[in-house]
Amino acid sequence: MPIINKITHLTPELSLYHYNEIPVICLDHQVGKAKISLQGAQLLSWKPYDEQQDLLWLSEIEPFELGTAIRGGVPICYPWFGTKQSPAHGTARLRLWQLSDYDIQPDKVRLVFALFDQNHIIEAKMEMVFEQKCRLRFTHYGQQPAEVALHSYFHIGDIHQAEVLDLPTSCFNSLTQQMEDVPSRRTINENVDCIYTGNFHQNLISDHQSKRDITLEHHNASELVLWNPWHKATSAMQETDYQNMLCLETARISKPLNFGETVGVDIFADNDFSR
Repeated sequence: MPIINKITHLTPELSLYHYNEIPVICLDHQVGKAKISLQGAQLLSWKPYDEQQDLLWLSEIEPFELGTAIRGGVPICYPWFGTKQSPAHGTARLRLWQLSDYDIQPDKVRLVFALFDQNHIIEAKMEMVFEQKCRLRFTHYGQQPAEVALHSYFHIGDIHQAEVLDLPTSCFNSLTQQMEDVPSRRTINENVDCIYTGNFHQNLISDHQSKRDITLEHHNASELVLWNPWHKATSAMQETDYQNMLCLETARISKPLNFGETVGVDIFADNDFSR
């Protein structure tokens, strides 16, 4: 468990904490509770007021060290995806962002985080809106096109009893480096790392163990990435952690963002479970 120190109140609903070395903004509001790391503008936790458990998964052994990627929540992979350059998945998730704006209403909270270069010129912005849905919007302000993926880790009761619905029927398998035909309704029973390409609107994660659905509405995405490491040893993950998480990432990889372009996802849970 990290050492948690409260630093200051920003408003009655917003506070700044340190989780070991990482500054974290904590929201406690009637719409729900959220935690956002200022390293990476990374949403670590989102628990709507009517939910018994978090929608997002975060490693229980995360060390919260500055300059080390945080395992869980919604890391921002930017300005590149994958290992084509170092560090893997870009620099944005390792750098400190700034809380540049916020607006707290009785039924909605809006937080805006900004990333600046060494000349104090904005590179990117992440807007988070919390109400019935959690809305995430990433905007690229760099002069060169850039890749981005919102690497969302979802909390699942039991991976053996979870399904992902409404996927395309072909994908690029990053493990075999081949295109493969796959079912639109997928269960996970092995190491999975697949990239789907197309025009995406909505997906459903059906979590039978927790008796809830998690809906993702994608905005301006050209790829989805489905990932679960299964038994593969993975940094800052315990041996059995794969059983309670699933990554479904909203991304722009083959069509990088140009200046001013935005990609995003809306996330919400439905406990009227009927599947």
